[in-house]
Amino acid sequence: MARGIAVVTTRESDVTMNPDRRAEIANHANAQACLSLHASESGSGVHLFVSSLAPVEGARFEPWRTAQAAWVQRSLLLTGVMNSALSHAGMTVTLGRTALPAIDSMACPAVAVEVAPERVQKTQGDAQGTDGLEDQSYQARVAEALAAALVEWRQEAMDVRQP
Repeated sequence: MARGIAVVTTRESDVTMNPDRRAEIANHANAQACLSLHASESGSGVHLFVSSLAPVEGARFEPWRTAQAAWVQRSLLLTGVMNSALSHAGMTVTLGRTALPAIDSMACPAVAVEVAPERVQKTQGDAQGTDGLEDQSYQARVAEALAAALVEWRQEAMDVRQP
């Protein structure tokens, strides 16, 4: 439990997991939202991806490979809140929509979050000109911004449900 939000992880180490298994875990947990976090050495900043499936009305039973279509609009809203929080924290954010096999099968708002190194100007003592993914301060800033976004998004969702 973090900030009043139950957290379910799909793995605790850097092992490959079948995309269908990730979706199964999220769907079985009846997740209110799912963030699929990944680290990447390519690019810079934080990249947020939402499924490219066209939105559809929800149904009692949603097809496995396209379950996310019923949730795309809410996934886009979540992405907007995350973009705002990350930008407010001074991070570069890139937004995109693409086919995401694991997320396309999730029956909840879902966003893939790819965290790349924070690129900074080279200084005289810095030969690389980057802050790598191992930078604990950067990791903490990303985690704090994502947590704040989830809390805000959850509150907004609760406000919409109340008469």
